[in-house]
Amino acid sequence: MSIDVVSELAEQLDLHWRTQLRPRLDGLGDDEYFWQPVPGCWTVHRDGGIDFEYPAPQPEPVTTIAWRLAHVIVGVLAMRNHAHFGGPPADYQSWSYATDAATALRQLDEAYRHWIDGVRSLDEARLAAPVGPAEGPWAQSPMVTLVLHINREVIHHGAEIALLRDLYTHTKES
Repeated sequence: MSIDVVSELAEQLDLHWRTQLRPRLDGLGDDEYFWQPVPGCWTVHRDGGIDFEYPAPQPEPVTTIAWRLAHVIVGVLAMRNHAHFGGPPADYQSWSYATDAATALRQLDEAYRHWIDGVRSLDEARLAAPVGPAEGPWAQSPMVTLVLHINREVIHHGAEIALLRDLYTHTKES
């Protein structure tokens, strides 16, 4: 039996994106995007600034939907799009962070589309090749390891965002 590994890798994330994560983000408004479930949350600010500290304080602050979306957009997808699939330069310091939910969702859709198209363009040789210096300590890891990591990251942070949406809805109803 022959397995198309590239298709399987892409479909793992894309099925989740199409049937769970992206539909779950429909209707996200600005109040919810910026909602802070506890005092002292890290967020994207309305002036475009973002809370960030490295290393992160312990315990790590709770983050807003705005912050989590920014992390997925920039750190998970856009920086990797640039490093591996010819996307525009992206980094946490120079990114133009979305100051409203609609812009964040447009940025997310664009970064995701570029990533999934890039993954679908891979072949077995590229999946086996080292990812290179853009991935720091993972430089010698094969591209398949990075693709699996990104799948986990998008699914993980998407679930966190979905939970925050549930909490927002039920907190506002109380």
